[in-house]
Amino acid sequence: MEYDHILIRFGEITTKGRNRGRFINKLTRNIQVKLTKYEKIRFEKTRDRIYIKLNGDPHEEIMDNLKTIIGIQSFSLAMKTESELTQIKQGVLAALSQLEYKDKTFKISTKRSDKTFHLDTNELNYELGSHLLKSVEGLRVDVHNPDIDIRVEVRQEATYITFKDELGVGGLPVGVSGKAMLMLSGGLDSPVAGYLSMKRGLEIEAVHFFSPPYTNERSKQKVIDLAQQLTNFSGSIKLHIVPFTEIQEVIQKQVPENYSLISTRRMMLRITDAIRQQHDGLAIATGESLGQVASQTLDSMYVINNVTSTPIIRPLISADKTQIINIAKKINTHDISIRPFEDCCTIFAPAAPKTRPKLEKVTYYESFVDFESLIQKAVEHTETLVFTYESANDNDLDDLF
Repeated sequence: MEYDHILIRFGEITTKGRNRGRFINKLTRNIQVKLTKYEKIRFEKTRDRIYIKLNGDPHEEIMDNLKTIIGIQSFSLAMKTESELTQIKQGVLAALSQLEYKDKTFKISTKRSDKTFHLDTNELNYELGSHLLKSVEGLRVDVHNPDIDIRVEVRQEATYITFKDELGVGGLPVGVSGKAMLMLSGGLDSPVAGYLSMKRGLEIEAVHFFSPPYTNERSKQKVIDLAQQLTNFSGSIKLHIVPFTEIQEVIQKQVPENYSLISTRRMMLRITDAIRQQHDGLAIATGESLGQVASQTLDSMYVINNVTSTPIIRPLISADKTQIINIAKKINTHDISIRPFEDCCTIFAPAAPKTRPKLEKVTYYESFVDFESLIQKAVEHTETLVFTYESANDNDLDDLF
């Protein structure tokens, strides 16, 4: 016998009722898409597990991929055997023989999902532990802090033997909650907001505002790299790059400086909303954190939001910068975000932006410009790129979670 399966466990999905099957099917599909290149593997799903039969494909690579698939709570390399005591004993011994067990302590942890099995948990622990002590010289039992924790899950269809759990990302499978447009800048916040949105089951398409010659190609490339990095968790992402120079220049000429940032954010939101409608999105996600900058005060958010009735999702609303940086490091977007290439909001940032803007004032300032035609023109000239995880740069994900 050998470790020939990977056992995948759900987290939040287990709380779902009649819709659980839809969540499991979506997670299974997301896993299959990410593991497409492994042609030998086969999948089996039950109400509370997904099983991958390896058929000789490399489990190390597959498990590295599983670490970034949202919706997986944990997973383990597993050995499958029949749910019969003699077969289970042989399986436990075979599982141990593939580990470094000399002068080690061990523990048997049994879960009897099949309540018709003739031994209860304590009896099965005793039978299997005794078998190992008789068969392997030098082993010692330690039920509190063992070197090796051999886990045995007895189910009706089979018994699975594992020895180590790997943590997954958790959350809900990407795509089960609908689609949102992510306003993706080149900073630290918005990629983290995109990741957290995906953890709630959202499919995201990113929208970036590009203002040449004020922002250069390296600034654009930074955002492309961020979108590419996020495909590690989503499988694929569309990035809509909006030409924003003309609108920003008009704002700088027509809107008083202390209101220019508010007006800029309002136009960005209007454009993002128009792109959302074209691509059947249901919401807009941003990287805003309450009080972090002038445009993120409650007064500013109220005035900016006034241009749309579309739901605005702000996963970072209560997060501080340290928390955001920590997540950015975990998902490998931090080093990309801190590259010294500024986005259009930074380039045109006023010296003293209004932190308590008035809606009637900004609408008055904007009334002298036909922004509707400028927005339509920007949307029509938007460039759309599609990224998949297959073209992403390989990253060291061993310590991701």
